[in-house]
Amino acid sequence: MTTTHMSRGTEPLAYRLAAGEEAALLAGAPWRRFAVIGDSIAEGIGEATEGFPDQGWADSVAQALERASGEEAFAYLNLGRRDLRAAAIRETQLDGALEFRPDLAAVLAGGNDLLRSRFEPEPVAADIEAMVAALRAGGADVVTFGLYDCSGSPYIPDELRGPLRDRLHRLNDLTAAIAGRYGAVHVDFTNHAASADPSLYGSDGLHGNRRGHAFTAAHTLRTLAAARLGPTG
Repeated sequence: MTTTHMSRGTEPLAYRLAAGEEAALLAGAPWRRFAVIGDSIAEGIGEATEGFPDQGWADSVAQALERASGEEAFAYLNLGRRDLRAAAIRETQLDGALEFRPDLAAVLAGGNDLLRSRFEPEPVAADIEAMVAALRAGGADVVTFGLYDCSGSPYIPDELRGPLRDRLHRLNDLTAAIAGRYGAVHVDFTNHAASADPSLYGSDGLHGNRRGHAFTAAHTLRTLAAARLGPTG
């Protein structure tokens, strides 16, 4: 059974896919080689949460795609490493991802850049665009992400909320525009009601806990299926 919580709106927030939903969403899914590049969020850093798998969202997405592949071989590569800025992700992970020859790739970058005292969004966007462009040119479907707007998290000091919110939304807007230019799928968590749900965050206020990773996986799969497989999967 799916686990839910009431969001700020009128609809309940489903933390994970309902029984049978995954199979319906991913029926006919063509992806057999999934690569992930990025920072700690891509790597899957998160605090254990009772009732949820102790793994990152990307691992959960990979497992769902593997189940959908049936008897066909499936391969998964996650190069994500904590503390990396966008330029370092591009420098240290892009070539490895391209050598893997993915047919689906996730690019998650910029979070460590916007946490610095000075944030210059355009150079960060240029690195994200270079990664998306290279993966698309290599034949991969690409998924990009708008980071959760954690400025409302109870763990964030009041004086940092406004600047952090502005940076997150600017990065999301730039990333969404890049996805549009290259025909990638953008998963927007920045403007999602889930950003305001404190139960999705770990004690650092920045990373998701395992409930947050479960929701990230579910919403990523829903968005990907709607964009590539049709609204009913």
